Order: sequence, then structure tokens, then C-alpha cells
Amino acid sequence: MIPPVPAPVLIPWFAPFASAFTAPTLRGVLVLIAGAILAPGRRTVTSALSIMGLRESATFHRVLNRNRWSPRDLACRLLHQLVGAFVPEGPVVMAIDETIERRWGAQIRARGIYRDPVRSSHGHFVKAAGLRWISLMLLAPIPWAGRVWALPFLTVLAPSERYARERGQRHKLLTDWARQMLLQVARWVPERQIIIVADMSYAAIELLATVRRHLTVITRLRLDARLFDPPPVRQPGQRGRPRVAGPRQPTLAQRLTNPATRWRQVTISHWYGEQDRGLAIASGTALWYHPGKSVPIRWVLVRDLAGELEPQALLCTDLAADPVDIVSWFVRRWSVEVTFAQVRRHLGVETQRQWSDTAIARTTPALLGLFSLVALWAGEGLNDDWKPRRAAWYAKSRLTFSDALAVVRAKVWSASFETSRHDCDQVKIPRALLNRLTDAACFPT
Repeated sequence: MIPPVPAPVLIPWFAPFASAFTAPTLRGVLVLIAGAILAPGRRTVTSALSIMGLRESATFHRVLNRNRWSPRDLACRLLHQLVGAFVPEGPVVMAIDETIERRWGAQIRARGIYRDPVRSSHGHFVKAAGLRWISLMLLAPIPWAGRVWALPFLTVLAPSERYARERGQRHKLLTDWARQMLLQVARWVPERQIIIVADMSYAAIELLATVRRHLTVITRLRLDARLFDPPPVRQPGQRGRPRVAGPRQPTLAQRLTNPATRWRQVTISHWYGEQDRGLAIASGTALWYHPGKSVPIRWVLVRDLAGELEPQALLCTDLAADPVDIVSWFVRRWSVEVTFAQVRRHLGVETQRQWSDTAIARTTPALLGLFSLVALWAGEGLNDDWKPRRAAWYAKSRLTFSDALAVVRAKVWSASFETSRHDCDQVKIPRALLNRLTDAACFPT
């Protein structure tokens, strides 16, 4: 028998998503969510059930590996909840990036070997074996945190090339997955301006040319990229094939050393999560062209006034975008890696142990989505009494995700307690709940 979930808390919080499930599945989902929030350490199904007092139950695994529900539908609902809460007006800035979930096991068929983006550098290549996930995140300022967070809402598994070859399927590149995800998001939020920031992996002419009419993409650009003027207007009576590009422009590397380049000094706030940084920027428009493919872009050269950083170049598919806005939107990307680190540390990503293909494809996106749900729910539970948890050697000035998770956990736990009518300082704890708390404190995770 399923015990009562902390209904006064979880049911109202999860109400926007409840209609995506049948009633039996919804009860199981609420139990697993409560368990994933409360469980320390690993986020296996067994760990979630243990903290809920259901360790010996075997019926909840089917929620992930068998029951019918649509992760895409939930992603759409989550996106609208996040946009309504954190970006009610103005451009909707998102990031797309991939991460490697380090997993081993012969039954994990989609596993591959990839370059580890965290441990590798320009001169040192490190391989990582695991599952590759591509995640779309909303880059939104969190009022009570005082900074921009990357909030995942849509995450898909990009299987390895070996996985596709063994099944006789065409291997889909990162840019193929990205194109489908970005066009899907454009259909979900057609009434808002969408800004996508990405690293150089997504600086592909075919991808940019396909999605530029639906949303704006900002990414890095090579300093030696082939840039051209737009093709000249075809004159009446002119014979021959129409030109696809005009005269070639100087490379961005040449513009860096050209004394005639016009630079503009600006200050960018919260440069990669640090203090404000003074920059010199130069910008212009061009046609990024390779034989058979082209896309019009606005390029932005960025040079650090302090001389601590190497010059870099950005591109934007919106030719009318302000260069300062382009740089400001792009530097929000720093929060993406913070989110990937936080979900590993606090939500147990890489500790789950599903072997079913369906469960694998659902569990990691669910844990990433839980990060965004905690950000949503923590805002409702915060009050003036909540301060960052500090130590004598660590002066913490802002609330972080660990504080937000503590707020949500406190709300879920407190919903299970009963306060004495005669003495508000006395709290009655049911024996079953006391046993769960004791197990959580005593047994290793």
C-alpha cells in the first residue's frame, strides 16, 4: 500500500504536471519525487523508496521502465512554468550544451567513448566512457539567489555511433539533435523572442541556416572564418548564374591587428560569474560562406582590456542585435557547468542504476528537471528567516542550490509532522516516520 505523500506540499506544487499521468502512475511519481528530494547520496529507485519507508516494494520501478507518459509533454509544461515564473517579459535566453554521464555495464547499450570536456584541455585529451546527454536550459535570473541559473527543461540522449551502427540506423550528429530540439522549443514558445547561446560545437552553418528564422543563436566563431559581403543585387538583363557571395572580407584575426578597426569600450556585468569586466568590442555583419552553404551573421570581436584573456569572436544570427547584448547573453553560459556540477553533487546524477533502455532515457532527464523544480518550489518556501548556511571559515553571501534544496526538504519533512494543540513547541512524530529518519541517519547510502 502506498503511504500518504506529503499532500499539502507536493500535490499543489506538482499540479501543472498531474494531468500528464494516470492516477496510479501519478501516485508512484509523487512517491519517487519525494524520495529523490529527501534521499541523501545515491538516487537509485531503492534509495528513494527507502527514505519513503517502501524499500521492499517492487511496483515503483515500472514508473520509469514501463508506464506510459511523455517526457516531451512534461518538458513543454516545465518550460512554460519556468518562463512564467522567472522570465515573464523580454527575450527568453536559453543554453544548449552536452554532458557525459559516466556509466559502465554491458547492458547500457547507448554508451560510447567521448572526449571529456571537463578534464581535457587544448593540449591534453582525456576520454570518458558513458552516456552523452544534450540539454536545453533556461538562463534566468533567480531573484532570491541574486544571479543567473541554468534551469534544465529538455534533455535527450544522443547515443554513440557504435549504437547506431549495430542497429543499422543512421547516426545522428550533435547538430542534428540540436536542430530538432531548437525547432521544438520554437514551436512551444512561438510568441516570445528566443535567444540560444552555445559553444563552438554548434557553430555549424547548416544548423544556423535552418533555425535562424525561428530563433536567434549566439555561439563562438573561429578567427579564421571565411566571411564575405552579401551578394550584389542582380541587374536587369544580367546573364549568368547569380552570385552567392560578394567580395571576401578580412578575417577576424586580421581585424584584431588592423589599426583601422574601430573598438568600443564597454563593461560587462557578472563576467562568467565574477566581477564586472572591461572589454573592447568591434562588430559588423557578414555572410559566413563555404561552397554550397552560407548564413548571414553579425560578428563580434571581444578583447580584454586587462590583457588577461585571449581575444575571441562571437557570432549572432540576428543582424540587428546589439553587440553588448550579444556578449552579455553569451556570458550567461557559465551557469550551465554550475548546474551540471550541482546535479551530480546534490541530486545524484551518475548514481542511478537502471539497465532498461526506457528507464535510462527517462531517469537522467528527470533528475535534471528536478533541479528546475526545486528552483521553482524553493521560491514559494523562502522567507526573511532563510539565510545562506555559513561556516566560520566560509562567508557565504548568496543562497545557492544546496540552500534551495534544504528549503524544499524542510517543507516536505514538516508536512509529515503534527504539532501538539497544547504546546506549539512539541511535535508528534509517527513511529513509521521516526523509523525512516533513523534509517536515513544510520544506514550508508
